[in-house]
Amino acid sequence: MKYLFYMITALAAAFLSSCDAHKYEEDFVGIQPADILCTDGKTYTLEQCKNLGKKPIAVVFSTSKNIGDETEGYAVYLWDLPPGEFADSLNVKQNTSADLHAYDGNINTSHMLDARVVTSPIAENVLSVWEYHQSAFIPSVAEMKLLYSAAPLINKSLYLCGGDTIPTKADECWYWTSTEVKGQEKIKAWLFSTGSGAYQETKKDVSHKVRPIISLRY
Repeated sequence: MKYLFYMITALAAAFLSSCDAHKYEEDFVGIQPADILCTDGKTYTLEQCKNLGKKPIAVVFSTSKNIGDETEGYAVYLWDLPPGEFADSLNVKQNTSADLHAYDGNINTSHMLDARVVTSPIAENVLSVWEYHQSAFIPSVAEMKLLYSAAPLINKSLYLCGGDTIPTKADECWYWTSTEVKGQEKIKAWLFSTGSGAYQETKKDVSHKVRPIISLRY
């Protein structure tokens, strides 16, 4: 009987251990919104970032966009960039998309930098983002909508990392997007409000701040 008791106990322990391992695998689903992107290019939970002494640079706010066989996420840079102009002069199409539903801020920003007859101060400012000038960019209208929706979830992480929380006050909430206004590409681009989720067409030579975002592929 004693031998049978030990056998049952051992089998039960093994079963419970197996269940715990299976539960861990189910619970671990990879990168999550509010995780922290650090300067080593890896993402961590807020607690891991602190305990490992990593240097935070951005906060994950979306992990739901599928591109082909890859899953792409987005992280928002910890800080606002100073106000600047979309273009330093008007009457030039900078070849960014005018599609309000496209997740194309990265390529838009490249086009803004490539323009030969006009300079984009905000695109040049974004080049300074991240420690090794990785591919941060000016979000499109669609990408700003994702950020706006995630703001209540990620603001605590932004604050605890010493960053700027996503604002809601009327005098603080307007940001440039990288999306030009269809039919008026030479003159106007879209501003986005993180206070209301609204967007507004604006002359490109007006100064507004930018909140860069960073693509994640995993």
